[in-house]
Amino acid sequence: MKKVGWMLAGVLCVAGSAFAGRPLAIDDADPADVGQFEFEAGAAYEHDSDCKHWDFPFGLTYGVIRSVEIGVGFGGQFEERTERLEDGGAECTREHGIGDLTLGAKWQFLESCPLGARHAIVPSVKFPTADDDKELGSGKTDYDLTWVASRSIGEKAGIHLNVGYSWIGGPDDDVMHYGMAADYQILDAVQWVGEVFAEQEMSSEADTIVQYNTGFRWNPIESLTLDIAGGSKISGDAPDFTATAGLTWAFGFTSKENK
Repeated sequence: MKKVGWMLAGVLCVAGSAFAGRPLAIDDADPADVGQFEFEAGAAYEHDSDCKHWDFPFGLTYGVIRSVEIGVGFGGQFEERTERLEDGGAECTREHGIGDLTLGAKWQFLESCPLGARHAIVPSVKFPTADDDKELGSGKTDYDLTWVASRSIGEKAGIHLNVGYSWIGGPDDDVMHYGMAADYQILDAVQWVGEVFAEQEMSSEADTIVQYNTGFRWNPIESLTLDIAGGSKISGDAPDFTATAGLTWAFGFTSKENK
């Protein structure tokens, strides 16, 4: 099953005041506050007719200066593949190992444009720490650059737009990716989130892959966000079903002057 490599940058996304981050692939334009760490961890599942894949990502970001954060993402993975045999039977193989290591940053270069949106640039580098012999990674270094815009709508809702380009170092073609996410505060501690996102290989005739996700965030306490989401494909060679659950924990040394 073809992996959506640029989505690994989502490990580096962290929550803001009106945010898209976990459990979505679409990023938000709000970096971590100065002096604040934000730790994310979770589990993700993808399924199609011939493959079941589990990811166990975790990431850590830190607000280094006003409007700038840096982050690292890593994790483990497990895959169960089914190969259809000529006699009509099937052979099942299982592989597991670590994932690729991702380093990234986020720079919010514009706090408010004439349309009231916040804008950020998110560069990231994916290093080939996953085992390409087991087909768990490309075995090459990949680069990504994404433009992100976020806008609050009233006090309860927000929308987020992403447009990015991934330079794939392995055998796959470079990829353009884009999408939109929305969130709405249902209760004081519960938020609905949803997204539609797509990717297109630039040097092939492959169909554009389009997927959707929807889910919820829950804040049992101010510093902790729990999340859950599920989704599927709209078009293209994408997983039939995806699901994720995880958490974001904020901690560190922030002050009102730094926010």
